[in-house]
Amino acid sequence: METGNFAKQVIDFNKTTFDNTFNAVVMFQDNAEKLSSMIIDQAAWLPKEGRKAIDEWVSAYKNGRDDFKKAIDENFNKIEKLFAKPNSEKKPESPKNASKS
Repeated sequence: METGNFAKQVIDFNKTTFDNTFNAVVMFQDNAEKLSSMIIDQAAWLPKEGRKAIDEWVSAYKNGRDDFKKAIDENFNKIEKLFAKPNSEKKPESPKNASKS
């Protein structure tokens, strides 16, 4: 097996694993947010300022989560480019081989 193909397969496997795990975490966080929101909506003792603070906290962790995903995707793209082969890359002929043709 060619080293470049093996590296690409490893990168693809890691990217797929990360994406699946990240999506599972997002689903878990979204469901936890919905449940928490339902509980907070029923909590008459919580002032509006408290609800606003919780909403800001939720927004902050979502932004952080999105920024993290964006950074990981950018770095996967960089590593894929590093191991990618240019299609038009040909080995230059040495002067010895060029004269024999």
